[in-house]
Amino acid sequence: MRVCVATTVHHPEDARIMHRQIRALLDAGHEVTYVAPFTYFNVTPVMGLRAIDVPREAGYGRANAALRRGAKGADLLIVHDHALLRALPHRRPPVVWDIREEVTPRRLARAERRHHVCTSSVVPEATFVSASPPPPGDTRVVHIGRLSAERGVAELIGLAERLVPHGVRMDLIGPADPSVRPMLRDAQRVGLLDWFGYVPSRHALRMAEGALAGLSLAVPEVPGVPTKVLDYMGRGLPVITTPQAGPLVERIGCGVVVPLDVDAAARAVLGLKDDPVRRSAFGTRGNAEARLRHHWPDHAAAFVARMEAWAGLAAPAQPLTV
Repeated sequence: MRVCVATTVHHPEDARIMHRQIRALLDAGHEVTYVAPFTYFNVTPVMGLRAIDVPREAGYGRANAALRRGAKGADLLIVHDHALLRALPHRRPPVVWDIREEVTPRRLARAERRHHVCTSSVVPEATFVSASPPPPGDTRVVHIGRLSAERGVAELIGLAERLVPHGVRMDLIGPADPSVRPMLRDAQRVGLLDWFGYVPSRHALRMAEGALAGLSLAVPEVPGVPTKVLDYMGRGLPVITTPQAGPLVERIGCGVVVPLDVDAAARAVLGLKDDPVRRSAFGTRGNAEARLRHHWPDHAAAFVARMEAWAGLAAPAQPLTV
């Protein structure tokens, strides 16, 4: 099967796109053409891919031209940005829209009439789970993922300021929107936190290991559990999260649910710092649940089978279970 995967928004090393979906397709022996903003992010395409560079957030003309090149001769076209649905070439294979943002029911229904829509029932939120992560420490907390005003940067900086007097540092691992970069640099300059910028997923997960807790303190942008929460669980970290992931965290007993409030988050961190038995139990339970239900290699074959079915090359696949 020949597959074209396209984004003009996400980093070419995006964990969901590159390290889960594309890697699963390549490992299954399929050919992949990847349309992505390689130059913008200063990324060299990995071996085994046919790469087509495109400007970030390209307009209709350049996006359409890149999709025409990428989809020529392909059996399936997977797009990760809603905007690309408006730039599809006239001649094209079956199209899959992998939803990465919250959409209105009307927009979703309109897309489903024309294309295949990829939701969490097809590509479950998952991670690469460590079989034996180190126990949680007591000197740092970590946040993995893009940083923006909407994703709680002000609250994270405020939390870092509260934690420094208690001997707890904050590691922020992820790219930042231009509007919040100055405040992050200022916070790092005065010693409140360490901001590492974008780090490929496999390295970011290793960097997170051994932290006191993983943080997910933001107003939800899309329904469901943020992938970062599963990342923390997979690395044996206690989770401190706002209510979006609350049902999962409370059911498993792998962390603390707090409102989007600096004082509440600080109390949660310091409570775990003072209770090594509790944080170790949280980390162990989260890791076991992630291994049981959210380890991506356990879902990769079913994802590939569904893509083959949508390309018309196999019998319809059964839904993945999580």
